[in-house]
Amino acid sequence: MNKLSIAVAVCAALASSYASAEVRINGFASIVGGKSLDSDQTLYGYDDDISFKNESKFALQLSADLQEKLTATAQIIARGEDDFDATFEWAYVTYEYSDELQFSAGKMRVPFYKYSDFLDVGYAYRWVRPPKSVYGIPFSTYEGLSVVYNTQIGDWDSTLQGFYGGFDGDIDVFGNDLPAELNNLGGLNWNLSYDWFSARAAYIVADTSIYSDDINLLGLIDVLNNSGLSDTANDLITEEDSTTFIGVGFSIDYENILFDAEYTQFEVEESLLAEQKQFYASLGYRLDDVIVHFTFEENDDEHKSSRFDTIESIPSLNSVVNLALEGIRAQSNVYTIGARYDFHPSAAFKIDFSRFKDDVADTETDVVAVGIDLVF
Repeated sequence: MNKLSIAVAVCAALASSYASAEVRINGFASIVGGKSLDSDQTLYGYDDDISFKNESKFALQLSADLQEKLTATAQIIARGEDDFDATFEWAYVTYEYSDELQFSAGKMRVPFYKYSDFLDVGYAYRWVRPPKSVYGIPFSTYEGLSVVYNTQIGDWDSTLQGFYGGFDGDIDVFGNDLPAELNNLGGLNWNLSYDWFSARAAYIVADTSIYSDDINLLGLIDVLNNSGLSDTANDLITEEDSTTFIGVGFSIDYENILFDAEYTQFEVEESLLAEQKQFYASLGYRLDDVIVHFTFEENDDEHKSSRFDTIESIPSLNSVVNLALEGIRAQSNVYTIGARYDFHPSAAFKIDFSRFKDDVADTETDVVAVGIDLVF
C-alpha cells in the first residue's frame, strides 16, 4: 500500500469513529511559483525556469477528542518537492492533566524556532517562506515525549516546554541526502508574552551521527588513520557527537508595526561541521489588508583557525584536509522585500524578492516568488 493510500485509510478510520469521538479536520495549502533571475545560479531550489512545484504543498490535520482530556492529532502533508507523496508529519496523543499542564507522546515538531509549530502553514506568517538562514536545520520533527506548562508570571503569559526523544531519517547535508540519527534529543523552550510583545528562548542538545558513503571522504579518513592521525580523522566523522542548539528571539505587533528577530547557534562538536551562527531581523507595516515587509538575514559558519593546518608535518595531507574544511564554509546574507495581501478571510497572496549574497564564492543570486496560502 503506498503512502497516499495509507493516509486515505487513516482519514477514513478516523471519520468512521465519529460516533465515539469528535473528529475535527482542518487543512492548509500553498501554491507557490518562483524562478531565479540569474541564468547560472540556483536558490531555494529554483533555477531560471519558473516552477510551481518546489515550494507548493497541501496538508490535512485531523484532531480527535477521545474524551476524558485525551486527544489524538495527525497531520498528513504532500510536498511538491517530494512529487506530492503524502506522509505523516505529525502523529501524537495529548493528555491534558489540568488547564496548566499537558503531556504529549508521538511524532511532533522540534521547537527550534518561533514559527516551528506553523512551519508549513504559510498563511501563519508574512513571507513566502520563513528566513532560510535561520530556518535551515534539515529536519523538523522528532519522536518522543513533550510536557507543556502554561502559567502567569505577573502580567506575562508564560509557556514552558520540555521534550525528549530522537530522530532517525535522511537529512540534507551540503546538498546530499544522508542517513542520520539524533539520540538523546531533548531540551527546553520558553515563551513569554505581554500585550504586543513576546519573547522566546530554546536550548536543545542531542548526540548526532551522520553516515556518508562518499569515497573521497572515506579514503581520506583511512589515510589519516593509517598515518597515525586518528584525532584528525575523527574530526571528519560525525558519530555520536555532542550537539547543541541555542535560539532566542522576540516579536512586536504594535498597532500597524510588525517586527520579528531571531538568533540561533548550532554546533556539532568534534565533527566536520563548523559552529553555525545565524540571525534575521524583519520589519513589516500593516496597511488594512496589506503587509509590506523588509527582512535581512545573515549566516556565518565559524571556522576557527585551529581547524586548519592541523597536520603541517605532512603537507600533502594537510592541503587535502584544508580543502575538505574549506569546501563546507558558508558565509552569506539575504535581503528580502515583499508584500502580503489578505484578499479573502482564508487566503493570502504573497510576493517576495530575495537577493542572496555568498561571501565565500563572491556571487549574488536573485529569486522572485509568488504564492497563495490557504487555510480551511
